[in-house]
Amino acid sequence: MSEDRSGQPRSWLEKISDLFTDEPRTRQDLKDIVREAADRSIVDTETLTIIEGALQVSDMQVRDIMIPRSQMTSIQENESLKEYLPRIIDSAHSRFPVISENPNEVSGILLAKDLLPLVVKDNADDFRVRDILRPAIFVPESKRLNVLLREFRSNRNHMAIVVDEFGGVAGLVTIEDVLEQIVGDIEDEHDFDDEENNIKEVDPGVYTVKALTPLSDFNEALDAKLPNADFDTIGGIVTHHFGRVPECNESIRIDGMKFRVINGTSRQINLLEVHTDD
Repeated sequence: MSEDRSGQPRSWLEKISDLFTDEPRTRQDLKDIVREAADRSIVDTETLTIIEGALQVSDMQVRDIMIPRSQMTSIQENESLKEYLPRIIDSAHSRFPVISENPNEVSGILLAKDLLPLVVKDNADDFRVRDILRPAIFVPESKRLNVLLREFRSNRNHMAIVVDEFGGVAGLVTIEDVLEQIVGDIEDEHDFDDEENNIKEVDPGVYTVKALTPLSDFNEALDAKLPNADFDTIGGIVTHHFGRVPECNESIRIDGMKFRVINGTSRQINLLEVHTDD
């Protein structure tokens, strides 16, 4: 609980009044107020989760949630429509990075809906994908998610290509990826829970892992041996080792691996960063 300058705990009314003063306030003070409001049923659990998610987004970077290049569904600029159309259909995505002859250059973004007019044309074989590309937006791995979300809204973009410090393509990030850090998973009819969705390798030996990932899947994917007799998920065993629900950016070592919380609420962990070679 927050304390005043004399070291005494502050009342609920004092905390609320602080919001309307010019005195310095910390983010933790704000979290305490919102959590106490939830405890008093002034706001519901869903509202608490959204507020905490919005606060955490400003601490997260693009690299924390991006889809790594190895898992991107992309199109080569020199491919024919017949070659990449099945890939578009299977992925059920709406936007696709188009890679030029230089593998580190993205020519633009292809919107699946822009291919629809070809259905009624007889000369689809003469089609050149570069003729209908939308401009690609590039962002560094270190960009803060709250800044990226603001840019997505102002520029009306839904996807950005993530580049590393050398200018190479590191992956991609979408506005849905950012919003999910605030409101939780946004699932549609094409989403399904599997190891590929739950565990992403973002760098050699570095993974982002959804806290609800079954321990058996985690052990198999990372060749780990975490005991799964008492816990069903990786989030459960991490919470157990902390002895409480950890805050965002807190880390702990378990069986030689480093686990860092990169998204969560006062009630549960949502997303972890796992280093296997520390």
